[in-house]
Amino acid sequence: MSFIRKLTLILPVSLAFFAVSGWAQTAAIEGVVKGPDGKNLPGAQMKIERLDVRGNYSVKTDKRGHYFYGGLPGGSYKVTVVVDGKERDFQNGVPVKIGETQELNFDLSKSEAAGGAPAAVDESGRALSAADKAELEKKNKEQAAALAKNKALNDAFNEGKTAAAANQWDAAIAGFTKAGEVDPTQHVVWGNLADAYVGRAKATPANKDADLAKAAEAYQKAIAIKADDAAYLNNYALVLAQQKKFDEAQAQLTKAAQVDPPNAGKYYFNLGAVYVNTGNMEPATAAFKKAIELDPNYAEAYFQYGLSLIAKATVDNGKTNAPPGTAEAFQKYLDLAPNGPNADTAKAMMASMGATVQTNFKAAPGKKK
Repeated sequence: MSFIRKLTLILPVSLAFFAVSGWAQTAAIEGVVKGPDGKNLPGAQMKIERLDVRGNYSVKTDKRGHYFYGGLPGGSYKVTVVVDGKERDFQNGVPVKIGETQELNFDLSKSEAAGGAPAAVDESGRALSAADKAELEKKNKEQAAALAKNKALNDAFNEGKTAAAANQWDAAIAGFTKAGEVDPTQHVVWGNLADAYVGRAKATPANKDADLAKAAEAYQKAIAIKADDAAYLNNYALVLAQQKKFDEAQAQLTKAAQVDPPNAGKYYFNLGAVYVNTGNMEPATAAFKKAIELDPNYAEAYFQYGLSLIAKATVDNGKTNAPPGTAEAFQKYLDLAPNGPNADTAKAMMASMGATVQTNFKAAPGKKK
């Protein structure tokens, strides 16, 4: 007599997809300021002004003349050195890229003439040599190109996210595909594209196989860029399982557990689900047991572990003889989730074995009148 049933894979772990504003990633500017005497200058105020979109930031140099400002969105900036309330030097059109730290140093001994009077400046407003000016012009052109690319990337990504939120999978796929063409180095683009293909596969089963293949391809690109992202590994494994590529799915889930130990129990639970759905009960039992060892409070893992054990039970004169540990697994599930969705089933399984369900609930003591 077998009580095991087909197990539905748990929902994919939510991908850490970044929001549109610079993908929720940031940049930073840091550097060293030297005073007119050539020594590192503490206490200088650094004004950081974003040029492409309104934004003003400020920080002071430390006792070593060093300053750092993080959490900046990507864009073009003007950075000014202010000493005793006076602007002493600045750099304009400084390109700041997401995920990077732009080093920007100032030396007031070179930018000021003797006596502290500002040196002659060119049309940019800063004392520059011909070589410096050429370099600045080059950076400005590069920044303009980077801003145009960033806008196109954000616009396409936005289109995809908006469409995906409305379950408009064709439009979502189009938006994320365009974003991938603009910048193929953004793993979050490929992760979202894979998710959109999975969404369309569920919505239109007629094209399920083709969409799952596309989803797998997109996950591979995301993982190639960010191999230590357990969510990508987990969700890629679930796609592989739907494609009946169970050995490959197992490999990805094992990797996910290795790179994300705190959630390893969930990945082993998924691995057990893959085995159950392919009729491989021995490794399924081992996977659920491993999930319990890694997460002792994982109620559903205890329930599925109990089911995998009771599948090996024999029936003698109407009594179920299950392997050791079966009743304990169901009891643990009931301890953790007494009103859980599988509570009645767990109690029925224990009753079939002649086991007594333990009740540990204690009422709060009443007040004496």
